[in-house]
Amino acid sequence: MDSSYSSPIASVRPAVDAELTAFLEQRSSEVHRIGTELAPVLQALDALLSGGKRMRPAFCYWGWRGAGGTEDPAVYTAAASLEFLQACALIHDDVIDNSDTRRGLPSTHRRLAELHEKAGWRGDAAEFGRGAAVLLGDLCLSWCEDMYAGSALPAEALRAGRKPFADMRTEVMAGQFLDMVEQVRETSSTEAPQRVMHYKSAKYTVERPLQLGAALAGRYEELAPVYSSYGIPLGTAFQLRDDILGVFGDPEQTGKPAGDDLREGKRTLLVAETLQRVDTTTSDRFQQLLGEPELSDPAVEWMRDLVESSGALAACERRIEEYVENANRALDRSRITDDARRALSDLIVAATARKH
Repeated sequence: MDSSYSSPIASVRPAVDAELTAFLEQRSSEVHRIGTELAPVLQALDALLSGGKRMRPAFCYWGWRGAGGTEDPAVYTAAASLEFLQACALIHDDVIDNSDTRRGLPSTHRRLAELHEKAGWRGDAAEFGRGAAVLLGDLCLSWCEDMYAGSALPAEALRAGRKPFADMRTEVMAGQFLDMVEQVRETSSTEAPQRVMHYKSAKYTVERPLQLGAALAGRYEELAPVYSSYGIPLGTAFQLRDDILGVFGDPEQTGKPAGDDLREGKRTLLVAETLQRVDTTTSDRFQQLLGEPELSDPAVEWMRDLVESSGALAACERRIEEYVENANRALDRSRITDDARRALSDLIVAATARKH
C-alpha cells in the first residue's frame, strides 16, 4: 500500500475533531453564562465526545467524495454534527440499559450520579444522574441540528441533505424503541433482532450517513440506492460484530466488562440463534440468567460456552461474511469516484474486523 495513504477514518478524524472542539467551546461558553452548575454536565459530554471511532462522519464524508464532492472544509462541519446525534443515542441508550460504563469510562448517568453523591445533595443520586443524562442527551440532539444548519455549505446543499438527515434521526429513535420492546417481549425469533439491527444500526451507522454525503454533493437521487445496497449489509454486519464483542470481547478493547450484554439482557441475534438451537430446559436456564445484573463470572462462562457450542456464534460469523460479500459486490458495481471506492472498501474491514 502507498505509504502516503491514510485510512479512511484517520484521514477524516482530525478535521471532525477540530470541528467538534470549536463548536463545543462556543456553546460551552454560552451554557456557562446560564449557570456554573452546568460545568460538570459539559465535562461529561466532553469526556464522551473524546472517544469513539467517528464512523458516521467518515461514511458521510466518503459518501460526499464518492458523489464527486471536493475537499471543502464545510463538509466536515455537517459530518461532525452526526457525532452529537451519536452522543445523544449513547447517553440515552446507557440510561435505558442501566449501563455502568461506556468506552472504558463511567457512563454519563453514573458520572452525574457521582456528582450528586459528592455534593451531598438531597434525594436519590441514581435518579438524579438518570434525569440529568436524559437532559444532556436532549441537548446533544439539539446541537446536532444547530451544527448541521450552521455549516458553511450552500443553503441548497443543506436543504438537499434534509431528507436523509431527518430519516436518520427518526429511524434511530424508532429502532431504539423496537429494541426496548424486544427486551420485554422475550421472544426468541431471529426476525425481531434483525429488524432492530436494520433501523437502529444498519441505516443509522452506514446507509444514511452515506446518503447524506451524496445529498450534500447534489447526487442523492442517483446514489441513494447504491449506498443502500452497500450500507444496509455492512451496517448489519457491523452490529453483528458489536453483538459478538458484547459477549466475547476483551474488556480492554470494548471498554465494558466481559459478557456485559448478557448481564444487560440484550436480545440480540446471537441470543436468538442460541435459543433456537438448544433444548427447552437449557433454553429456560439461559433465559433465566439473561439480564441478571449480578450474573456471576461462572454463569457468564456457561452462557458463552453455550453460545459457542450450540453453533450460534459460528452462524453469526457466517452471516457477517455473507453481509460483507454483499457490501463488496455493491461497491464493485457502484459508479463512484475511485478514491471513495477504495476508502469504502477499507471501511468494510474497519467495521467488521474480528477483535476477540
